[in-house]
Amino acid sequence: MILSTSCLFIHWFFLFFSFFTSKGDDNRRESSAFINPDMDTETYYEGKNMALFEEEMDSTPMVSSFLNKLANYTNLTQGVREHEEAEDGVRRAAVMVPHMGTFIGVYLPCMQNILGVILFLRLTWIVGTAGILGSFAIVSMCCICTLLTAISMSAIATNGVVPAGGSYYMISRSLGPEFGGAVGLCLYLGTTFAGSLYILGTIEILLLYIIPPEKVVKETTANDMRIYGTCCLLLMALVVFVGVKYVNKLALVFLSCVVLSIMATYAGAIKTAIKPSNFSVCLLGNRTLKNEMFEKCAKTDVELWNLFCDSPYLNATCDEYFALNNLTEIQATPGVLGEVINDNLWGNYGPDNMVIERKNLSSVPAEANNDKLKNYVFNDWATYFTLLVGIYFPSVTGIMAGSNRSGDLRDAQRSIPIGTILAILTTSFIYISFVVLFGACIEGVVLRDKFGFSVKTKPVISILAWPSPWVIVIGSFFSCCGAGLQSLTGAHHRVIEGLQDGVGGLQPMLQTVFGHGKANGEPTWALLLTVGICEIGILIASLDHVAPILSMFFLMCYLFVNLACAVQTLLCTPNWRPRFKFYHWTLSFLGMSLCLSLMFISSWIYALVVIVIAGCIYKYIEYKGAVKEWGDGIRGLSLNAARYALIRLEEAPLHTKNWRPQLLVLCKLNSDLEVTHPRLLSFATQLKAGKGLTIVCSVLEGTYMTRGDEAKKGEQNLKAAMAAEKTKGFSHVVVSSSLRDGFSILIQSAGLGGMKHNAVLMAWPTGWKQDRDSSVRRNFIETVRETTSAHQALLVAKNIDHFPANQERLKEGTVDVWWIVHDGGLLMLLPFLLSQHKVWRKCKMRIFTVAQMDDNSIQMKKDLQMFLYQLRLNAVVEVVEMHDSDISAFTYEKTLVMEQRSQMLKQMQLSRTEREREAQLIHDRNTASHSAANDKAAGATSDRVHMTWTKDKLQNERNKHKENMAVKDMFNMKPEWENLNHSNVRRMHTAVKLNEVVVKKSCNSELVLLNMPGPPKNKKGDDNYMEFLEVLMEGLDRVLLVRGGGREVITIYS
Repeated sequence: MILSTSCLFIHWFFLFFSFFTSKGDDNRRESSAFINPDMDTETYYEGKNMALFEEEMDSTPMVSSFLNKLANYTNLTQGVREHEEAEDGVRRAAVMVPHMGTFIGVYLPCMQNILGVILFLRLTWIVGTAGILGSFAIVSMCCICTLLTAISMSAIATNGVVPAGGSYYMISRSLGPEFGGAVGLCLYLGTTFAGSLYILGTIEILLLYIIPPEKVVKETTANDMRIYGTCCLLLMALVVFVGVKYVNKLALVFLSCVVLSIMATYAGAIKTAIKPSNFSVCLLGNRTLKNEMFEKCAKTDVELWNLFCDSPYLNATCDEYFALNNLTEIQATPGVLGEVINDNLWGNYGPDNMVIERKNLSSVPAEANNDKLKNYVFNDWATYFTLLVGIYFPSVTGIMAGSNRSGDLRDAQRSIPIGTILAILTTSFIYISFVVLFGACIEGVVLRDKFGFSVKTKPVISILAWPSPWVIVIGSFFSCCGAGLQSLTGAHHRVIEGLQDGVGGLQPMLQTVFGHGKANGEPTWALLLTVGICEIGILIASLDHVAPILSMFFLMCYLFVNLACAVQTLLCTPNWRPRFKFYHWTLSFLGMSLCLSLMFISSWIYALVVIVIAGCIYKYIEYKGAVKEWGDGIRGLSLNAARYALIRLEEAPLHTKNWRPQLLVLCKLNSDLEVTHPRLLSFATQLKAGKGLTIVCSVLEGTYMTRGDEAKKGEQNLKAAMAAEKTKGFSHVVVSSSLRDGFSILIQSAGLGGMKHNAVLMAWPTGWKQDRDSSVRRNFIETVRETTSAHQALLVAKNIDHFPANQERLKEGTVDVWWIVHDGGLLMLLPFLLSQHKVWRKCKMRIFTVAQMDDNSIQMKKDLQMFLYQLRLNAVVEVVEMHDSDISAFTYEKTLVMEQRSQMLKQMQLSRTEREREAQLIHDRNTASHSAANDKAAGATSDRVHMTWTKDKLQNERNKHKENMAVKDMFNMKPEWENLNHSNVRRMHTAVKLNEVVVKKSCNSELVLLNMPGPPKNKKGDDNYMEFLEVLMEGLDRVLLVRGGGREVITIYS
């Protein structure tokens, strides 16, 4: 298999080489991932037998060309550059890296990262404290968690080419840039704190087991850890800065130390089963003594005597417990014995400073002497099960080491699953076997001795090693050094991935702050950041305190890996086709649940902190906006959730309590395709406050074939205007043969399923009087009719450019509602919705209603106040009485001017052809009349006199008309009034009287809401409808005409 893969790789390499050497220009860039349509298509396909498709070759090349390019595709780092540099706009320098197989590229790195400091320094203590069964449960939980995560990761890794970037790349492409940024940060912080953990382990081995205990600082051991740890960190940072290649070259050496240490432990266990080792433990009563200060376990030993007595003589005063109890020396590794297994089977948890005692050994109790407690081995802090879980989990991390090298692998899709799962199974076997070996071969009091003070201050695991304990000491020391270097190297490269990938708003920040480095691309500032964060972990100065922090970050990362696989599997997206088939969404959910459980089991405080950090990064990238669209699973999940919600919305009609205005905003675009009235979007924002549905639309006249690009540009301008006005919603521009048809299409079909608009917001056509073309007036009136037919509410804003912007704050004022007719309560609901926004929050609401002669205005006011009380609305109520009065001369004048203007508009609407046809008809009639008159006798009588108009006669008729007009003016033009349409007069009278009252009461209000009367059923009255509305709103600045949709939108019930 390896040979065939190598041959295939060589074949691909030569194809790749021959393809690019045949190009004349090496700087050409691919316009897609696989296809390069640089060649002259017409020349290439000339004379071919595919002439039928020759016009489509630019966008859809031949299959042979596609396959040729596909064969030349590679998953190396430079391949990634070619795949994505079209999005980045920057060409990266080519980096040639060797190709590695499964064993070298994945299996060994995972083994090196998984087996480390916890195995050598804390596993024996965990077994002694939790017992064999408890330790088995801890190891099993953690190993199952990583195994399930590896299965999910294998599915993701085999779903397409995995370039350099590894786990970060996989998660970001599966869950999107927001999750990718959050996981990338967790992975970075986890790797950085792993460096702190390994450095603290290195210093612990150095200070306790290698050099004599000559401390730099005499007071506390924690300060020793801080000083030596800082020096070690600076030394490692210098090595990484000088060259990462040296770290990579030493990796095999460090791994060899780990393997030799493990083999020495197994060999020692076998040797112990045959012959116990020479290590012994000294017990005083049943208490374990620190034997580093004496050589012989006997009261006759002077050094031991001086530890508990005030003088070396027999009559000295000694500690009471020392005097009453005998000394017992037992073997630290007695061999595989049932008694040892039984003693270590169950847990031995205890509080802080509890002396470690042997269970089955009796002792005489005595009064405790705190000064002498330092001679015993005791717990340095309280122990419990969840604490041990948090400390142990870092020992199973490192499963991402293989995927992080994906760009260096020969076949990442094959190597990552096999190598990672084999490494987890191998290390799981090692950990479980060590739990059994430790529990069966080592005494319990020794296992519970964390630092090995009872065995001459040696690592407890080293007393089991063969041929010498120094194999473990030296091997674990170099293993921790190597792991620390690898962590520093890997951590600051996570910053490189963020720089190259451009994750949302993180990329500019990372590029500005940490993008500076050496000429070879190593980011110096990123290394300094990593060192600074790593120093925080070193200042904690305790391996046991750093381990749970490290566990949180890696568990969060593993949680997202499982989530990514589960989401992709459940969505069944067409692109989800992993080559690794041994996965299931239930396994991913189980792994995700186990990760979350382990987080809170280890430390619920740390878990909450890490979740908050990841959430903040997620919201920051979401706020800044993703730079790229990666086709992630979260988008597919959103689509599925939206589809489910839309289907559910249509199952039952909307209840009145859930009604809110879902707006269709009809915008007008100018000749530059910019929004003419951006304040219309501001008002929509203030009315909606980001809730519900908002669809901003516009219409272009023409055909989509000719104006398709303009429609796309207009839609982009709509989106930009919406972003500027903070309007959350959707935008759409349609191209129609006429504006009227476009508006009709939008009103009928905008929205989807249950998410359809129920209200239309538009601006009042201000210049309709000056426009000779009546299309503006007709479009507006037909829009009103269509919204009424569709049972949708209509909001028309007059002087929309005078409305306040989102940045303004109205300090005081009123929003006046003139409730003339009941429209379902929309008039009263709108001011309440506006008051929720900061712009209108300090404005008070006033409601005016009109009382006729037959109405009891006092009772009306009481009833309205009670109604508003039940609606939970705070408003001032006022009833305005409008008495019946005679129609004024002003009303007649208004009506006369309106009708005369309508007649004039009708005449102006005649086309040139119609005017010529009418002139010809008049000429024909005059000719016929003159012919008839000439044929008759001169004395013949006739009923009608046909006159031939001359210039003088026309002037005389005009003078007579002026004289008649002067006479009519003297008598108040009564004859002209009698010819007026009485319906128009009555309508004008209502508009004039209502306008007088509204202007009197609300001329200084910030906003006036009026009932909008509907257009006449007879379209012959359309000419006068706009005039009525103009009179109704005359003298008012900000007006919102409201026409209900024919349903109740507000209720008094809960």
